[in-house]
Amino acid sequence: MQNQELASRGTRLGAALIDGIIGIIAFIPVMSFTGVWEQIAAGETLSFSTAMTLSIAGIIIFLLLHGYFLAQNGQTIGKKVLDIKIVDLHGNKPEFVSLIARRYLPLWVISQIPFVGGLFGLIDTLFIFREDRRCIHDHIAGTKVVENTSISLSKSEF
Repeated sequence: MQNQELASRGTRLGAALIDGIIGIIAFIPVMSFTGVWEQIAAGETLSFSTAMTLSIAGIIIFLLLHGYFLAQNGQTIGKKVLDIKIVDLHGNKPEFVSLIARRYLPLWVISQIPFVGGLFGLIDTLFIFREDRRCIHDHIAGTKVVENTSISLSKSEF
């Protein structure tokens, strides 16, 4: 399975944008329920506990949205739509717990650090321009994103 074609940078960006839009839409009720919209509109700074609650809610929403597809095929919704997937360096689907713990958890933790989180996110993204097209989170997790050459789910299962 070593000969899998790497997903293009544009396709990975498209998948991330799809996932981001879906995540924002899914998160709107949380923002409304917690009163965060009002705090933001009033120019208030969010308390640490509110920020942590929002972060945990974001992780839960991410797992609810993408968990099944990540566990089944190494795909988020955006990756599924654009027919790419996450594999380990041998071309196999990573184990779900390892994928979450090594690929996503470090990003979630680092993103909570003021300034550092945003800077890390930028640097992580820019790593896609390297020859191996692997972001920092791919290196941490021992993964890469490839074209999905074997379609295992029919459109009706999506």
